[in-house]
Amino acid sequence: MKIVSAEEMRALEREADSHGNSYARMMARAGEAVARVAADHLGGKGTGPVVVLVGPGNNGGDGLVAARYLATWGYQARLHLARPRAEDDADWQAVVSLGIPHAIGVSESALGDLRGWLAEASLVVDALLGTGARPPVSGEIAELLGVLAEALELSHNADAKLLRPAMPTAPRKERLKVLAVDVPSGLEATTGAVDRLAPRAVATVTMGLPKRGHLLMPGAEYVGELVVADIGLPMVQAGPGEPELLTAETAARLLPARPVAGHKGTFGSCLIVGGSGNYVGAPLLAAAGAARAGAGLVTLASIPQVLAGADSVIPEATRLVLPGEMGVVGAAAVPVLMRSAAQYGALLLGPGLTHERPVAEFLEALLDSEGAPRPAIGFVERRRSATQSGAVILPPLVVDADALNVLAEHKDWLKRLPPGSVLTPHPGEMARLTGVSVEEVQRDRIAAALEAARNWRAVVVLKGAMTVIAEPGGMVSVAPFANPALASGGTGDVMSGALAGLLAQGLSAYEAARCAVYIHGLAGELARRELGEAGVLASDLLIRLPRAMKRLREGWR
Repeated sequence: MKIVSAEEMRALEREADSHGNSYARMMARAGEAVARVAADHLGGKGTGPVVVLVGPGNNGGDGLVAARYLATWGYQARLHLARPRAEDDADWQAVVSLGIPHAIGVSESALGDLRGWLAEASLVVDALLGTGARPPVSGEIAELLGVLAEALELSHNADAKLLRPAMPTAPRKERLKVLAVDVPSGLEATTGAVDRLAPRAVATVTMGLPKRGHLLMPGAEYVGELVVADIGLPMVQAGPGEPELLTAETAARLLPARPVAGHKGTFGSCLIVGGSGNYVGAPLLAAAGAARAGAGLVTLASIPQVLAGADSVIPEATRLVLPGEMGVVGAAAVPVLMRSAAQYGALLLGPGLTHERPVAEFLEALLDSEGAPRPAIGFVERRRSATQSGAVILPPLVVDADALNVLAEHKDWLKRLPPGSVLTPHPGEMARLTGVSVEEVQRDRIAAALEAARNWRAVVVLKGAMTVIAEPGGMVSVAPFANPALASGGTGDVMSGALAGLLAQGLSAYEAARCAVYIHGLAGELARRELGEAGVLASDLLIRLPRAMKRLREGWR
């Protein structure tokens, strides 16, 4: 699903209108989609009212349609219009005929009504500004957003004055949530710039196609769950250099087949190299991630201190004991590793290695064992050629965590990576690898990932909110997940392990990266819904990886 700018979206809407899909029809479909998502967030019809903030343009029209549907379905709807709508506005007349309570403008009386409604409400539908608006926000819209900001602060701090939480005899009103129409008001749809009054939405229903501003910082922090509503636009494919949004349908198509007559050899084998005396858990989580992603055989290669803890996390993994030096993997481990490396379909390198001097010597010797440069042919052909010549080669490589930190100190080694390698930096690691600030990386994550993929001739997974996956040919995807529940140590190790597991099952580097990022993000959403946004551990994701894949195979959204 292509990610577009605001101008591209307007052009697509004009084209659709000229071919018979009128603006009125698109608005009707958009409003219904907003109402359905609002109903999902409201739950039962006995909840507090839903307040719809209506702007002067088409975005406000979507809000009017949504209010009409919600009222018809039995929800308590309230409307606040920034400005009067035209008397011949059919959507406005429809809500008036239903008797939905409403206020107009920013008079003291109107704002008093709004404050009262917000105090009782469970949900606000923000239909004030759409994709054509740019910050700064001014006039009536700014006043209404200011009142909304006050209400959100009061709602979110309702317990702040209590020394300990009360134990109510009746259920308390849920905190006020915002559902944005197309974009949270004050967010610029192309650049991701935000106004100081822009509300943080629990979800955003965008029309037709996702917008760049949804996925660029700082806008991505305000979007919440991104829901793309079908309003009848033609399917648009992303070209080279044009980002696309990862969807459940795409991830489901990428999942490796599971033939009923398969055995562990059918589903590939991967080798996890990592760990140190101080960082035992990272490679164990990665190995478990690979197994939970469906790899038939997982081998954990590390020093004895790390392998001693494997039974508590991944007893199913086989072991390869590597010689250590000062509690870390050293150069003496390379001959041991290379004796068996070629039998694996993927190799994950990095979790918990540290970047001490012996580790740097290990990586240098390992990458030198392949020689550089190498022809860009597939792994099977390279393995056949190497076998005939007596040489030993590395399988497709996933480079993560401390291996990336070592590469950042020896950037020329990036040229020695095998063809088809995948690098998985978080923003700090990307900044070190590219020699720029974290702020520069985050300013345009899509551009940063694309440039790095081209320069390094590798697939790059730039982790974080709205993870970006780019490949050297210019294809780039963005995952629709921004989840604070994943902000804990080890969650990246689970993802890199899942990626190696999918790579071992025969997916290409770019396919494996996209699939792993999506199922990891979906597993994180399952954990957040069950456990909340704080306290989710990396190990909580492990059992949820197969659950995420199961839901994708069954067509779950």
